[in-house]
Amino acid sequence: MFGVLRRNAYVELADDTLFARFGFFSLRARLSAVDRWEVQGPYRWWSALGVRGTPGEPEITFGGSAHGGVALFLRDPIPRWLWIRNLRQLYFTVDDPAGLAAELVRRGIPGEDVSRR
Repeated sequence: MFGVLRRNAYVELADDTLFARFGFFSLRARLSAVDRWEVQGPYRWWSALGVRGTPGEPEITFGGSAHGGVALFLRDPIPRWLWIRNLRQLYFTVDDPAGLAAELVRRGIPGEDVSRR
């Protein structure tokens, strides 16, 4: 439904930029805007799949699986992304949440694993 295939659903970190693609959707954020991260999950499948947001909340999820993911909390919001203003929370269900977390730590961004594994 979102045009999601393995080749176009990913998160990339380059220099001071995070780029995420999920099918037809993409977003870019400065890594310097990331305040902290959390490894979370597992999630209920009905709350994890697709491009999702909570009405009235400045968040977006790119979710392809329920096994868990990484949440990023921004100190400097993305001013506008589609229908969301002042986007402050990004959720990605990546294949390797621990690997993404380790790379964020390597870049000096603090966080913790709060998953229920």
